[in-house]
Amino acid sequence: MSHNDAFPSDRAARLAVFVRDTPPDRLREQMQGERRQEVLDGVFADMPPLFRADRAATIRSVVHWRIGVRDDHGEDVCQLVLDHGAFEVSERPDRAPALTLSIGVVDFLRMVTGGANPTMLFLRGRMKSKGDLGLAMRFPSLFALPRS
Repeated sequence: MSHNDAFPSDRAARLAVFVRDTPPDRLREQMQGERRQEVLDGVFADMPPLFRADRAATIRSVVHWRIGVRDDHGEDVCQLVLDHGAFEVSERPDRAPALTLSIGVVDFLRMVTGGANPTMLFLRGRMKSKGDLGLAMRFPSLFALPRS
């Protein structure tokens, strides 16, 4: 599936409207509750159709997303495996990452729904990377992110 054929699921479209229409403090509060895992699971489940395999044909790497802060002050970690154009998402990180991306939950949701630019999040220090900086710079271009 090319990125031109990728349409957001109904869940993704509803999430985009919710994120756009909810003030950051209220969104952060909502993401401290029991729906947090459901929302994050949905975001990662909707990623594969947005993956631009043609742009990752030469990449073989593991990326960890660290999304904070939960109500217990912890963070959620999700693993993405890129393997020469193939893409796999795992909620259970079991491989050492070449790249770790750390971001707050509100900025993460705004980014994946098109309300925040990943490059600007990096420049403003709201998203941090550790590891393969070349991959970090290319990473946003590997997905057909919505634009708001």
